[in-house]
Amino acid sequence: MARIAGVDLPRDKRVEIGLTYIYGIGLSRSQNILTQTGVNPDTRVKDLSDAEVAALRAAVEKSDYQVEGDLRRWESMNIKRLADIGTYRGRRHRQGLPVRGQRTRTNGRTRRGRRITIAGKKKPAAKK
Repeated sequence: MARIAGVDLPRDKRVEIGLTYIYGIGLSRSQNILTQTGVNPDTRVKDLSDAEVAALRAAVEKSDYQVEGDLRRWESMNIKRLADIGTYRGRRHRQGLPVRGQRTRTNGRTRRGRRITIAGKKKPAAKK
């Protein structure tokens, strides 16, 4: 099992795709790492040798971009900064509403959550 940056990579996937399970590494960055280390992108994670895993781990750790915990912390600090200074975007983050100008009269369920309609609600029977 390959463990890089605190993430267990899925064993049956190709290395090129497996690296994308690390937060902050997408497909293009994964391909760049593989060309730097000389690892074949078509090999499966379970077939990697210890030397290849060590090379990938070193490439991810020495890279100039942030991954996993550092990146998550950096993003949350940016959102907290926006909320603290009272920007429009910060207020939208705090309220759990769409931040980037999407409409909310309809749609927006991803941020707002599922709603229950009240129009079809049955009224309790009146007592005599």
